[in-house]
Amino acid sequence: MENSNSSIEGNNLRVRKLELSDKSKGFLELLRQLTVCDSVSDKEFEDRFKEISMYGDDHVICVIEDEISGKIIASGSVFIEKKFIRKCGKVGHIEDVVVDAGSRGMQLGKKIVGFLADHARSMGCYKVILDCSDENKMFYEKCGFKKKEIQMV
Repeated sequence: MENSNSSIEGNNLRVRKLELSDKSKGFLELLRQLTVCDSVSDKEFEDRFKEISMYGDDHVICVIEDEISGKIIASGSVFIEKKFIRKCGKVGHIEDVVVDAGSRGMQLGKKIVGFLADHARSMGCYKVILDCSDENKMFYEKCGFKKKEIQMV
């Protein structure tokens, strides 16, 4: 995958795939800024990390690490859905994009979404989709997404 370990110019920020050691770098605390994320033991984290890793490039979690503080300050994931339609095409699904409250306004969310969308395209996806709240619609439009359909739950 391209960009699998790049830095952001002028900052001590590294964009990369999730690593097992990221649990101790505040990864779960970051996810709590997005949604409910109960306590996860080291064993549970390791088991889920290994399970996701088995999917290889079909399920990627991207993080941005502040190398000065050693903290994970942004994250998002993409998984690749394999279909029969469109000549056995693939669709990328972006999920769980979050930037630490203290690091917002630095274009980190855009960097995460770009990384994930680029990965999906590099995997041959004919489209990349995501769900978002009305409050986040403008952000994703700035990332190049447009409203297409309505989600039902």
